Amino acid sequence: MSEEILVNVTPQETRVAVVENGVLQEVLIERTRCRGLVGNIYKGVVSRVLPGMQAAFVDVGLERAAFLHVTDIMSSNDDSGVEARRDEGITRLLREGQVLLVQVIKDPLGTKGARLTTHITIPSRYLVFMPEAGNIGVSQKIESEEERQRVKDIVQATLEEHEPHGYIVRTAAEGVSADALRADMRFLRKLWESVHASEATAGAGSVVYEDLPLVRRVLRDLVGTEVEKVRIDSRETFETVSKFAEQFVPEILDQLEYYPGERPVFDLYAVEDEIQKALERKVQLKSGGYLIIDQTEAMTTIDVNTGAYVGHRNLEETIFKTNLEAAQAIARQLRLRNLGGIIIIDFIDMSDEEHKRQVLRALEKSLERDHAKSHISEVSSLGLVEMTRKRTRESLEHVLCSVCPTCGGRGSLKTPETVCYEIFREILREARQFDAQQLLVLASQEVVDLLVDEESTSLAELESFIGKAIRFQSEVLYTQEQFDVVLM
Repeated sequence: MSEEILVNVTPQETRVAVVENGVLQEVLIERTRCRGLVGNIYKGVVSRVLPGMQAAFVDVGLERAAFLHVTDIMSSNDDSGVEARRDEGITRLLREGQVLLVQVIKDPLGTKGARLTTHITIPSRYLVFMPEAGNIGVSQKIESEEERQRVKDIVQATLEEHEPHGYIVRTAAEGVSADALRADMRFLRKLWESVHASEATAGAGSVVYEDLPLVRRVLRDLVGTEVEKVRIDSRETFETVSKFAEQFVPEILDQLEYYPGERPVFDLYAVEDEIQKALERKVQLKSGGYLIIDQTEAMTTIDVNTGAYVGHRNLEETIFKTNLEAAQAIARQLRLRNLGGIIIIDFIDMSDEEHKRQVLRALEKSLERDHAKSHISEVSSLGLVEMTRKRTRESLEHVLCSVCPTCGGRGSLKTPETVCYEIFREILREARQFDAQQLLVLASQEVVDLLVDEESTSLAELESFIGKAIRFQSEVLYTQEQFDVVLM
């Protein structure tokens, strides 16, 4: 599978597109005014302890206080495990006004503040550094037992005497030399020393370490053996990234390429069009079927429909083929839209158990290339597939869009007819309460047209009933649901 990474840089934002076999799979966006916070380390102050929730709010200098749960707190005897820390109680571990070093593990999402942990981790190209953790782990994606043992032995042998820190060997370390791993360990130790020095001089509620900017983060985390090219359309960024690669990931220097083309770099694989499609509810499948994707505060729901696809054999075969195609499309949409949290998939009902198993397997296989962790349950008694996908950053829709000011995010408006009847009720209420010669109704053009045309008979009867004249005035700035009844 060939993979390309396209980087589009402007002064206001940086966008990265991950393209596999000519098809857009992932979009990462970082805006200058609001960079992501995940990975940043802060010197925080506990502002409030909540025993009932076994959590605390921590002031780290952001707009909203950040959230720290008891299970994300590293206690002095951390061998006790999560259950013991939960039993220990938040009030024994934290107190108001306490200063502690914390790291953001989840960006502020919607109305929620950032999620924090005291389990600090700092990633490099081949390793993840874990201060005070004292153990060595190896990525599960390194499947060879021999290779797992080799990299673990190298790290173990390179540990300094009585070094309390732990390390996780990343997938990218598979097959790399011992020298490269040792260099990474030295770099991480120096970095941790600089974080410690910053902590000593920093004021409470301030940042002591910021994660890398988006492009360099992508080179560190995403670029592997399968990436053929990284095309960057900014010469300045290209030169900065080349220097970074030369120092930390020299093996990818040949893959970096400055793109000076006349056509925008995102037009190479119709990336702009794909981003627009990723903001729509409906996703068309090649067979003629389609998906409907809805994001809510609690979860994301995905509905699969056969649409225009009628198949060639029988109904069960048609449903199976549509669900198989949908499983692959869903995995791509989860990555592309960066959907996280609870996800409910309503595949078309299948009676064949083997078909159900194959569709689930297809979904699992398609998600293997996803960098975010996900967990899929079996098909429920209602025929739904429940799954979770780790969410650390806002979804594509939340980054690029805001709630519609007209409908307030409901996705629907009251009909002009409904508003007409609301106006009639308001007129009756006003006429009974106040003494006026006539009433003036201010409303949108659609509502006024309906009142003086189709509802003219009802209007005449209302005027006769209240004994007052009613005048109308259309307001261009009023939405379909807005109106005012003014006494004259």
